[in-house]
Amino acid sequence: MGTQVMAKAATKKPAKPEKPKSPAEWAHDRLVIYIRNFESQLDAKHEIALGLAADAAGVLRIEGLGYFDPDMVTFYGRDENGARTQLIQHYSQLSVTLRAVSKEVESDPPRRIGFNLEPGWIGGESGDGSVG
Repeated sequence: MGTQVMAKAATKKPAKPEKPKSPAEWAHDRLVIYIRNFESQLDAKHEIALGLAADAAGVLRIEGLGYFDPDMVTFYGRDENGARTQLIQHYSQLSVTLRAVSKEVESDPPRRIGFNLEPGWIGGESGDGSVG
């Protein structure tokens, strides 16, 4: 019986090696970690936003984060006036300021995006139990 198992294992195809991550995917994965950590420190009155560095550009209330291999990272959400906004950056130029901003509607629970950014994360790490 042992020889059959060995023979079967010898004919089995080796597992396909994982594709190496691109610089954009590495940047995305690290940003997810930073965002989750930042959100875990927010109270129920605040949400995460991205401070835009270009002059008085304001903030972007982050609704999502993505990347386009091999080199682009993108943030999307809404600005202070509710206009849909997207920031696209080359990973080598990435400079991000995470900001805590007051919720738009006081009675609504705070929006947390960390759970949308990483497969398998079930939420609940906001520090105040507002994610569930």
